[in-house]
Amino acid sequence: MKLFKLDKEYQIVCEFKNTKQAFKHEATLLKNNCAVCKTKIIYCNRTWERFTYESVLKKIIPLYFENTKDQKKYYNIIYKFN
Repeated sequence: MKLFKLDKEYQIVCEFKNTKQAFKHEATLLKNNCAVCKTKIIYCNRTWERFTYESVLKKIIPLYFENTKDQKKYYNIIYKFN
């Protein structure tokens, strides 16, 4: 499990889990420590990400944030974790 703190209000918890034939990354977006959005990506083989959990982090942002400015803000924060 890895925690990505976006700001004082938001953070994302990412987890790696094995499946029967592959593995998956799950992400949970927390607002003030309460889960507000969840997503997952299942992989059949290794990923080609710049850093671990990149794809699932990129997937969860637009699921919760409708405003394009907010999406850009949090994408920029995510890429600082690299």
